[in-house]
Amino acid sequence: MELRLKRKYFKETYTIGQLFLDGSATKFCDTLEDKVRADGVKVYGETAIADGRYKISITYSPKFKRRLPELLDVPMFTNIRIHAGNTPDDTLGCILVGENKEVGKLINSRATENRLMQELNGLADGEELYITIEN
Repeated sequence: MELRLKRKYFKETYTIGQLFLDGSATKFCDTLEDKVRADGVKVYGETAIADGRYKISITYSPKFKRRLPELLDVPMFTNIRIHAGNTPDDTLGCILVGENKEVGKLINSRATENRLMQELNGLADGEELYITIEN
């Protein structure tokens, strides 16, 4: 399965995007990330990961105490996950999922994370999972 994150709104402290599943033209949900910075520039807890294609593994997160998608081999970052959250303070480079109905925030993020995990848990054994992030 291939996820696609299209970043749309680049603000001073956050980035809003849209997530699409497996080639669908229909948006699955909105996303919230930290600010996109120039290549090679990273401010801890305030920088989005670089655009590109990343393999994803569904692994147990000790921080969140549940299985979540983890992006692998992200340059300059570790433990990058896709998870619920509402504001830029909830992400340290991770991709938050929900509905962008308030400026700079997501709502219904836990329900959106649950829907996403239902989709991802339905993958066939051995099916690989990737995300492509586009600016």
